Amino acid sequence: MFLKNCLRTFSGNQIRFLLNKNSIVPKYINYKSSASLSTTKLALDDQKVKVTFVLNDGRRLESEAKVGDSLLDVVVNNELNIEGFGACEGTVTCSTCHVILKPEDFKKLPEEASDEERDMLDLAFGLSETSRLGCQIILSKEQDGLEVRVPETINDARG
Repeated sequence: MFLKNCLRTFSGNQIRFLLNKNSIVPKYINYKSSASLSTTKLALDDQKVKVTFVLNDGRRLESEAKVGDSLLDVVVNNELNIEGFGACEGTVTCSTCHVILKPEDFKKLPEEASDEERDMLDLAFGLSETSRLGCQIILSKEQDGLEVRVPETINDARG
């Protein structure tokens, strides 16, 4: 969990700089590589799932996502126009990626919300029994066709 939070907090270039500055990186490693760092599990294949975001005004934003992406990744990677969504970039320091799932989809989630996530959800508008933070929902093949509702208002707990 610590490493995951570090990867979410620092960009790849910042990590490379810190490692180089502190002489942690051996000279034979190409730390200047342009390879990006991911905040979610590595997708070992190109399996895709369909995800639909239902906005408060009734608009439906349908998109395709890779298995292993978070719902926040789906919004960012597909450039979905959901105002303010994911303001903290997945560091679990706001509740702007708050989504509401159908009860049957909520029960299928492999993990319960962490204490950190529950603390942020307590600050969200329109909280329900099936609320989660989109940055914490990692998509699997079983979630193909997932439909989530985006609440009317967002609350950025950072300020």
